[in-house]
Amino acid sequence: MTASRILFVANFLGSAGLNRAYSEELSDRLEARGWGIVRTSRRRNRAARIVDMLHVAWRERHAYDIAHVDVFSGPSFVWAEAVCAELALLGKRYVLTLRGGRLPEFAARWRGRVGRLLRSAARVTVPSGFLLETMRAYRGDLELRPNAVDTSRYAFRLREQPRARMAWVRALHSIYNPTLAIDVLAQVSARHPDARLTMLGPDKDGSKQRVIDHATKLGVLDQVELVGGKPNSEVPRYLADADIFLNTTNVDNTPVSVLEAMAAGTCVVSTSVGGIPYLLKDRHDALLVKPRDPDAMTAAVESLLAVPGLGARLSTAAREVARAYDWNPTVAEWETTFREVLP
Repeated sequence: MTASRILFVANFLGSAGLNRAYSEELSDRLEARGWGIVRTSRRRNRAARIVDMLHVAWRERHAYDIAHVDVFSGPSFVWAEAVCAELALLGKRYVLTLRGGRLPEFAARWRGRVGRLLRSAARVTVPSGFLLETMRAYRGDLELRPNAVDTSRYAFRLREQPRARMAWVRALHSIYNPTLAIDVLAQVSARHPDARLTMLGPDKDGSKQRVIDHATKLGVLDQVELVGGKPNSEVPRYLADADIFLNTTNVDNTPVSVLEAMAAGTCVVSTSVGGIPYLLKDRHDALLVKPRDPDAMTAAVESLLAVPGLGARLSTAAREVARAYDWNPTVAEWETTFREVLP
């Protein structure tokens, strides 16, 4: 019997040095379990990417049975609309996965478009309780499929006495507010001169230069290591060297980078935005602070360095939370969804 086949429509840019998208990992794992996979697109240019997606969906129409389409807000919503319209013309059933912390705001402005797209799909999944709650108005039967992490890749180290060794892992983009990490470093280093910050991720919008300029202005550039985008296989070693993970974002959903940090036992200090409060519990498995508040984030870091037992408690609880998001049960749930959608 021929294996069931899925067209994955997403940003497959990991090979181009950018962060590896969730759909890249999911499609690889399904392929390893015997599913036939067609992927699009690896084009970095947005216009070229949408053309490639439409072309592949048409050209390979006999090579897949169903499709999975990632749905983001803003201009990226257009390629989801266009590809789904083409899939409908081809008589293909498709599953949508809603992504991005800005999607509820976008949907509030474009209720008709968002509602039509969601109703057209055979299934619609969301990776967080945040999107489940905020997007239910557009379709009532949303399915929760949390983002997953391979905990076996991350050697756990209990942070009994955290040092001022901090890590930041994300694409360098203004919505993730990377300069806030520099503010925290500068304040922490005033009391801990050995403080260090490693920032791992590709530059998306010129934020790298803004980070360099800000670190230079605050006199901490020599304490920052900007390592750029790295393959997922290299992320564990950077997390292993850090004791504190900074998540400075202004918009968020269920970030895999935070799950990775938790799997390694790194103490997480995060802004409490979007889906973060659905993922993390303040003072149980992380410390949560208001966004855009360097003083609050610095105070959280200082408490980890000063309060006996706090780091160990957060580190232990974080690892347990990460285990609940392991890939093995998650990919099996995805297989069930896709089998139910197959014609």
